[in-house]
Amino acid sequence: MYNIKRIKDLREDNDLLQKEVAHELKITRQQYGLYETGERKIPIDKLIILAKMYNTSIDYIMGLTDIKEPYPKN
Repeated sequence: MYNIKRIKDLREDNDLLQKEVAHELKITRQQYGLYETGERKIPIDKLIILAKMYNTSIDYIMGLTDIKEPYPKN
């Protein structure tokens, strides 16, 4: 399971509303709200979008690392 607090913190750090993130993910605000509360798992395709949006890694979003910067591209 991903780190619920991280996706909310990332959203707030970027001064975004749930509805704005939901729009980028092409889902409803209600669906996104379920991601933030942990009631619904985020599909990998949505995790990829979030990682790109926030310029971080999926591992950071999931709580597998505390390094916020994305992995370098070769």
